[in-house]
Amino acid sequence: MLKGIPEILSPELLKVLCEMGHSDRLVIADGNFPVESMGKNAITIRCDGHGVPEILDAILKLFPLDTYVEHPVNLMEVMPGDNVETPIWDTYKEIVAKYDERGDKAVGNIERFAFYEEAKTAYCIISTSEKALYANIMLQKGVVINN
Repeated sequence: MLKGIPEILSPELLKVLCEMGHSDRLVIADGNFPVESMGKNAITIRCDGHGVPEILDAILKLFPLDTYVEHPVNLMEVMPGDNVETPIWDTYKEIVAKYDERGDKAVGNIERFAFYEEAKTAYCIISTSEKALYANIMLQKGVVINN
């Protein structure tokens, strides 16, 4: 065990977060996301029994967001015609604001099929048991700066 590391982060996930470099991307996927087919070229990690918000919060305690892009955090847009509410996005924006001074300005949206294409190039995709729809989130890693 280590001090200061959120216990929800498995040793495998910690290793992957450490391996990732500047601009590498990570997807935290909801329970409906096709993790294995999208992640054929990525490391896939299962976090069964957990939701996206708790994993997002734990990761952002350790993971700097990229300061060289406008939106280092991206959400999958709702498809036109889908009558889906996305209150979980507000939760994500609150969590991001705790760790990044840009707050919700760091969060953008990507059209659903474009999100899939971007996910195929991610370094890692985390599978969760999140039940909310359109609850997928993509993070782009920044640089760790020692102060």
